[in-house]
Parts: sequence; C-alpha cells; structure tokens
Amino acid sequence: MLFPTIQFALFFVLVLVASWLLMPRPVRWKLFMLAASYLFYAAWDWRFVGLLLGVTVTSQVGAVAVHHAATEQSRRRRLAVTVAADLAVLAWFKYYGFFATSLANLLDPLGLAPPLPLLQIVLPVGISFFTFQAISYVVDVYRRELAPARPIDVAVYLAFFPHLVAGPIVRGTEFLPQLRSPRDPRRVDGGRAFLLIAGGLFKKVVVANVLATTLVDPVFASPASASGAEILAATYGYAVQIYADFSGYTDIAIGCALLLGFTFPSNFDRPYAAVSLQDFWRRWHMTLSRWLRDYLYIPLGGSSGGPRRTMRNLLLTMLLGGLWHGAAWTFVVWGAIHGLGLAVERRYGGARNRVVGRLVTFHVVCLAWIFFRAGSLPAAGTLLWRLLTAWGPAPLVTPAVVAVIVAALAVQLVPRDVGARLQFAFSRLTPTMQGATLGLCLLAIDALGPQGIAPFIYFQF
Repeated sequence: MLFPTIQFALFFVLVLVASWLLMPRPVRWKLFMLAASYLFYAAWDWRFVGLLLGVTVTSQVGAVAVHHAATEQSRRRRLAVTVAADLAVLAWFKYYGFFATSLANLLDPLGLAPPLPLLQIVLPVGISFFTFQAISYVVDVYRRELAPARPIDVAVYLAFFPHLVAGPIVRGTEFLPQLRSPRDPRRVDGGRAFLLIAGGLFKKVVVANVLATTLVDPVFASPASASGAEILAATYGYAVQIYADFSGYTDIAIGCALLLGFTFPSNFDRPYAAVSLQDFWRRWHMTLSRWLRDYLYIPLGGSSGGPRRTMRNLLLTMLLGGLWHGAAWTFVVWGAIHGLGLAVERRYGGARNRVVGRLVTFHVVCLAWIFFRAGSLPAAGTLLWRLLTAWGPAPLVTPAVVAVIVAALAVQLVPRDVGARLQFAFSRLTPTMQGATLGLCLLAIDALGPQGIAPFIYFQF
C-alpha cells in the first residue's frame, strides 16, 4: 500500500477518524491501531504478518527477562540471546542468499561443492526497520533507560504503520511514553502535518519519479551505452532522487503520525549542505545514524581506544551500515567508502574552507552513490570507466532534467529557519486558505508527476 495512492488515502482517512473517536478509550484505541497496522502490513504480503508478530513477542519476552535477571551476567546473557534471535530473523531473510551465493562463487573455481543450498527467499518489506527498533527496545531496557512496556504497547510501537516499512527508526524511549495517556486533538499541529505530507508527495511524485524515469533508470540500466556526461548527470540525479524519495516518504510518515497525535524524530536536515562526511551523517537518515552510533559504534569502543581503534570502529560501523542497506557487495563498497572517508577525516581533519568542504563531501557521497545504485560491481566499474573516457553526445541530459537537479541542490543551501517560517505562516492561514493552498499543491503534483508511482527506494531495505 503506497503512500501516494488513493488506496492509502482512503485507508488513512478511515483510520484517522476511528483513531480520534477511540482515543479516549486507550485499550480499544491500541487494539484498533494494532489491527489497522497489521492490515496495512498484510496489504504488502499477508504471510509476513506472523513474522512481525514473532519479532514482537521475542523482543518483549527478552526485554522482560533482561529486566528481571538477578545478576549482571544473567542480564548480559539474556540480552545476547534476544538480540541474536532478532538478528537471526534478519540474517535468514536478508543475508542467507548473499552469503550462500558468495561462498559458492568462491569455492566453484576450486572445484568444491557449495556447503549451503542456494534458496530463493522473499525479503519481507521493512524487516530492517522493525528489527532495528526491536533491538533498540531490548538494549534500552538492558541499559535501564526504559522499563519493559506492556505487551500491547510494544506491539503498537513496532507495528505502528506510519513508520513500519521505511522508518524513520523510532526508539522505544521516543514512542512508548506517548502511549501513556490519550492524545489531545487540540495539540495537533495540523498545518505542519498537511504541509509535510504535501511536500513529501511533491518530492516523491514529481522530483524523484521524474529523475528516475527520464535519466537515472535508463543510464544505470545500460551503463555500457551511456556517455560520460549522461553518467555524471545521472549520478547527480540519483543523489537528488534518493534524497527526494526517502525524505519525501519520511515527511509523509511524520505528517501522518502528527495527524494521529504522535511526534516522530526528524530524519533529514539538508544533507547535501554538509561540509564533511561526519556532518553529512548528522543530516542524512539521522535516525539510522544515531542508531549505528549508539548501538554499534559506541559498543565497539567508539573513539575511546586511540586513533587506530577509532578508525577501525568507524570502518566496521559503516561496513555493517552498508550491509544493513542490502545484501550485495555494492553496498559493502558503499559503506567502505563512507567508513574510510570518516576515518581519514578523523585522522587528518576536514577541509577548512566551507565551500571546498561542501564540494568534496558532495562528490565523495556521489561516488559512493554510484556503487549504491549500480546493479553489480562490474556495472559500477563500467560506469566509472565510461565517466572518465566516453564523453560524447548526451541526449538524456535535457535542460529540464538539469533544472530539476540544480534547483533541488540549491534548496539544500536554504537556511533551516526558512522552512520553519513557512510552516508557521501556513498555520496562520484560515482553514479555507490552507485547503485552497493544499489543493493547488495536489493539482501541481498531479500535473507534473509522471504516470504511475514507483515504490519508495527504501522499501527494499
């Protein structure tokens, strides 16, 4: 069930009305929201509803066991078992095929039979997101930052449909306290919510889809026939596309949650205005960045073990972050580029000039995006080789495409408070004017967007 569809609009309107009618009755509201969220997930593939329920039960049982353990050793053991169980689910569905195929490719030249059978395993949508949220919940209980919540609350937290399939990664400490008392409809910032939804739709339906269909998909689908200019434009275009696609989803998710009375953490903050890779990761997919920092980088030792260990921890964190995005060597290389870049910055410092820092950071990020988007390492190699050697006619690089890319990147340099002022000004309009403004936005989106809506990029992760 895609956000920018009539099907989801009808679903959300019905859920929104019923949610506010049931809000004064917390138990009924939670049961209804849980049923609605499972229905939303079942619309993708009903077979994996049981998987989501299983992860929820495992994490809740583990969190309670950790909380009631008599000794610190027992707490650590129970934490390890629970996290291992959650990771085992993720490993089976997302990584078994990758490791089995890689092992077979390694042993085949030696004449050895692969020890693992090659299986076609369907990847459940959103598994990385709800698994990471489940792990953070158990770890937070272990760290005594959170007491085990009631089972129904944990179930609603992990299944809440606005963030279920593509984030943002909301922690239990951020969401569960909001379930302790009914939401107050008078406190809902409807103006901000509707503006976020409209902006997210524009970024997804117009910016991301136009760039994907007219430039990015054709170039990356046939790298051997693309010219250097087309590859360069497609690389910049993909940088814009994935930002518009993912931040557009996030904006819609945050807006929908706001209308239901819940606040989600921000997930993007003009990432292409970053002056260093460290700054980039403070602005890009911020909920994942903080998750990797707090539940992986710091447990590995962070920056407390000297320069070499710090560089090792940065590289390991980003390599695993790359694998989180997908079971392919292209994602490993993507993570390695960011990990090495972060390690070099930590060792030698970033550029002193902000303009130079922005240019260098943006192009390192774009280099990594080539591997992220390419279908394979050979395809990425072909793209890089032709980028350097095959400069010629570029029919896909049209003035309209260039204008979209330039405008989208220029918006990244607009100060943060400009957006806040626009939201405030919109909230001050009368309901009639707000409705008219949103109506014009939807008409513009319908007129400018291509036919059909492609799934959000991050659904595959």
